[in-house]
Amino acid sequence: MGSAEEMHGWTVKMSMPSVLAIVTVFSMIPGGVLSDMRGTQGLEAQQLAQGSTHLHRRLKRGWIWKQLFVPEEDPTPRVIGQLKSDYDRGEYSIKYILSGEGAGDAFEMDEYSGEIRTLKKLDREEKAFYVLQAQAINRRSNEPEEPESEFIIKVQDINDNVPQFQNEPYVSSIPEMCPTGTTVAQVTATDADDPMFGNNAKLIYSILQGEPYFSVEPKTGKVVTSWQNMDREAREQYLVVVQVKDMLGLSGGYSSSTTVTVSLTDVNDNGPTFQHHLYAFAVPENAAVGTTVGRIMAQDGDTGINARMTYSLEDDLEESSTFVIKTDPVTQEGVVLLAKPLDYETKRRFVMAAEAVNDHVDTRFLTLEEFRDRTTLKIVVEDVDEPPVFLSVAYEWKIPENAAVGTAVGSVSARDTDTVNNPIRYSIDKRSDNTKAFKIDPNNGTITVAKALDRETTNWHNVTVEAKETTLNHLSSSVVVFIKVLDINDNVPRLARDYQPFICEGTQAGELIQLLSAVDLDAPVEGHHFYFSMVSEKHINPNFTIRDNQDNTASIVARRSTFTRKDRTQYLLPVVVTDSGSPALSSTSTLTISVCSCQPAGHCPTGGVEALALSMGVSLQTLLGLVVCLVTLGVLSVLMLMVRRHRRKQQEGLEVEVMDLELPETVSQKVLYYGEPGGGGADLGFCQPVVPLRHHPRRRERRLRREDVRASIRMSLRESHLIGPDDEVFRQFILDRLAEADQDPYVPPFDCFRTYAYEGSGSPTGSLSSLESSALELEYEQPVCNPRPFMVKLTPWYGGGEEDTIF
Repeated sequence: MGSAEEMHGWTVKMSMPSVLAIVTVFSMIPGGVLSDMRGTQGLEAQQLAQGSTHLHRRLKRGWIWKQLFVPEEDPTPRVIGQLKSDYDRGEYSIKYILSGEGAGDAFEMDEYSGEIRTLKKLDREEKAFYVLQAQAINRRSNEPEEPESEFIIKVQDINDNVPQFQNEPYVSSIPEMCPTGTTVAQVTATDADDPMFGNNAKLIYSILQGEPYFSVEPKTGKVVTSWQNMDREAREQYLVVVQVKDMLGLSGGYSSSTTVTVSLTDVNDNGPTFQHHLYAFAVPENAAVGTTVGRIMAQDGDTGINARMTYSLEDDLEESSTFVIKTDPVTQEGVVLLAKPLDYETKRRFVMAAEAVNDHVDTRFLTLEEFRDRTTLKIVVEDVDEPPVFLSVAYEWKIPENAAVGTAVGSVSARDTDTVNNPIRYSIDKRSDNTKAFKIDPNNGTITVAKALDRETTNWHNVTVEAKETTLNHLSSSVVVFIKVLDINDNVPRLARDYQPFICEGTQAGELIQLLSAVDLDAPVEGHHFYFSMVSEKHINPNFTIRDNQDNTASIVARRSTFTRKDRTQYLLPVVVTDSGSPALSSTSTLTISVCSCQPAGHCPTGGVEALALSMGVSLQTLLGLVVCLVTLGVLSVLMLMVRRHRRKQQEGLEVEVMDLELPETVSQKVLYYGEPGGGGADLGFCQPVVPLRHHPRRRERRLRREDVRASIRMSLRESHLIGPDDEVFRQFILDRLAEADQDPYVPPFDCFRTYAYEGSGSPTGSLSSLESSALELEYEQPVCNPRPFMVKLTPWYGGGEEDTIF
């Protein structure tokens, strides 16, 4: 760059169409030339601060700009502008560098010429402009020739977006019969294109479907009515299709559409209307009150609250009191109901007027008279063969309980209300008169006594009488007859309970002994009144007297003192009770008054026991002794039974010994089995332990006493060194044991040999018995199962041949 005067002499060579673009670029770049001037002023300030004696004023170097706009959606890379410094003389001594948004990705700069090119297709809706920085650097000194400058590349919009409706779907409702111009809905569409560039984002609305009933304002999108008096009863719903176009609707633009659903709400612009002028119904004469006779319906084109109506009957007619009409809240029908019983023979036809009126009226659309309508009802009563009707709903009679069989109680009467007037027969329902106490005349309905009555058993009889026609249908009806049985004095009075009075030994004359009361099954009208007295005798009772208290009670009072048990233990006192009936009845009860040794408070705790003892004819001490003996015997019996059961359990738990001979406790009791498999050897096959025998209940009776056995064994031991197998004593001992074993049916059923003898002093093997051992009190030794080297034959003892059993 040259001097300041040269700066003012810049010239920009460009065509006229580019002027607007250049002005736009500089107006949007706050940093352009002004930023370079700020940079120059800052440099001069630094030089002043450093105290430089020579102030070198840095002049602003100029940039040469071309148009920096790029159209969106352009896939072809192209040069959109060029940056050039005043120092660039075409010698390629200046290096241009581009940085900022999109540098190297969307844009690149030629480092020699400063031309800016696009690298890809851009979308304005994604990013409308890019802010970049450019810098010129001297290639030799690598120093910046110009301060870094910031500029903007703007993406130029094209119409590439379709307008879109917001807040879909659109649903609206308006009242029917509304005026023209009523707002229906507001539709809104948006366009993503640039609204500041051309007509790309300028929208216009129009109606595709819904005319001539609706229209839309082109710029605002507000849908309004364009047809007056739209009737909901004729058409309830409309579908309005609204279209929006960009480019102000010009050709080449985009468009979209939406649907607005418009519903007409109801207003009360219709009154009720009957479809018929006359409604005819028939009802049988025996219909119950409340029966639905029929339904009528007045049509109303409205809905909801506008269709609600009320039905009524004319009040000035006689027939209106026999029937009533109510509105069904669901179907809005008029329901005709029977309000009074009907009688074909009295009135056979009813004619009346019915009216329907809307509950809510709107005089904007109709007059008051147009909200009501009337019709005529004709109701015919049908004849029905009805059952007989009793003259009374119920009957109630009274009869004394002593009435004779055949006495008339009363009569019932029924009649046939039909015009034919069929004959009637009467009968009593057997389920209501189980006792068969009454009967009825089938022709005239007179009820008589058929069985003797008893008020004390049943004081009321509820009898059901049936009246039945004699025709083919046999229609019948029934009525209840209440018969009350009146009381007569036919029950004698009795004492209220079984009294057991007693008198203490220290009782004084005039003291109260017992208070009596009476009961009577009868029920006189004036209530009970009882009289108490003693049996009339020739002599006055010197011990007791009865005092009538005149309140249905009586007191037994002692006439004398000095009552003792030694003199007499009990007294008998007859008491007469009489009622106040007509005729009067009485009964006599005898009370037993016992003499008791009372406690200080006058209580006799053993009165009941004493009474029992006296009734048995024994004294109290004897009775108590018998009771103690019985209790003692019972306890002893229980103890003996328990001891016997305990002993039985012990006997069952004991093991029966194998040998009948009970050896001493210190002797090992074993049974050895010896056998020769070949029939002639003396080898020991095996030895087995003792096998317990089954318990024999009488075995203990046949056994020797343990002391005798022990003495015999000791004697044999002492003499064993003097005697041998041939000795008579030893032989007899063995034979006795064998005989006892042979006669015992409870021995084990196996073929084995038992020995109870001892080998004596002649055995070369020595004694096998533990009887001679000094340790008789120790535990038994285990049997020796391998005695083969010490076997000795027992043949000489019995004088026989070879035996299978050896010892």
